Amino acid sequence: MRAKIDNQVLFLYHEDLPEFKKGGSVVRNSYFWALRSIAGRSTRYRDWEYEPEVWLALARMLSSFAESGYLGYRETILEFPISQGEIPGVLRDVSTWE
Repeated sequence: MRAKIDNQVLFLYHEDLPEFKKGGSVVRNSYFWALRSIAGRSTRYRDWEYEPEVWLALARMLSSFAESGYLGYRETILEFPISQGEIPGVLRDVSTWE
């Protein structure tokens, strides 16, 4: 998922977020609700926002869903633009550069 950090807030691009689908995959729907549950702001058609206080929980959640094997690599990794600078330590294990 494409991500960026601005003013100490992590943004996940809304185009890359999982979608909730009634009657859809239990894993994908659980992933959607898990990501949404810790987001500071998660409105439809907008980037979701995560404050630094939840970055550790986000990293653990991404790792857990990645290890399950039900979701693809690009769905469970944060992709930062190279211009972002250094990736915060708490997010390094679940991040890469675009």
